[in-house]
Amino acid sequence: MNGVEIAAIIFAIAFVVLVFFIVQVLREVREAVAKANQTVEVLSSDAHVLLHQADELMTKTNVLLNDVNGKVATIDPLFEAIADLSITVTDLNDSSRNFVTKVNSAKGATKKAGVAMALGRTGMKLFKKKGTNPKSYQ
Repeated sequence: MNGVEIAAIIFAIAFVVLVFFIVQVLREVREAVAKANQTVEVLSSDAHVLLHQADELMTKTNVLLNDVNGKVATIDPLFEAIADLSITVTDLNDSSRNFVTKVNSAKGATKKAGVAMALGRTGMKLFKKKGTNPKSYQ
């Protein structure tokens, strides 16, 4: 065997080893691609199910929202009536405060009139006890 034949044998052995490793890598790549395809199929079927459920959820949400809007429209007059009642109660409170203020300011005059009346009664009692008629002094 000469140097060229030995080099050819080494090259052939190296080529066989290289082909063996390339075949191994290609098998692993094929398995990885198969798993990726499987994952994509699972994801697409799950996405389809999720989209279907999301569509049903949106439909139910729309129905619920329409129901709530209808009920809110039904109770709107109640809140308007409560607001009107609140305004009326506020007006009544203001009127009551004004009345109490006027009564308090009139209490002084009422007290003076009450004192004058009490004095008048006392005077009348005194005149009656003495037996004189107060009308005769006129």
